[in-house]
Amino acid sequence: MNQLSYRPIGIVHSPFSFSHIILLYHFHLSKTYKLKVKPFLDDVERGVFATRAPARPNPIGMSVVRLLRIENATIYIQDIDIIDRTPLLDIKPFVPDFDTRKAVRIGWLAKKAANAEKITDDGRFK
Repeated sequence: MNQLSYRPIGIVHSPFSFSHIILLYHFHLSKTYKLKVKPFLDDVERGVFATRAPARPNPIGMSVVRLLRIENATIYIQDIDIIDRTPLLDIKPFVPDFDTRKAVRIGWLAKKAANAEKITDDGRFK
């Protein structure tokens, strides 16, 4: 397989005013990975691809954030879960008709996700 490389993006110019945007980024602090991990919301090891763990074979992250406003070359957002100074790879519009699914199954997370908003960082990323 060929080597792939990305570079962080610099300035964003957009005529769009979506309520949310999708950020794709590089987990720059992740130096190694395991194919089995203990996820943040669970105490049982799971396959890395069944989790959102940052230590992955290709350390790419994705977050949906609320777009507050755009001023010049600065995008103001909220509901961010990304570590400061993380290299941003891309920004995509959040399109509810494409990005929202009905009748989804979330596997092991079904029993855990209901409490996710009440749980904060468990310390593993400090």
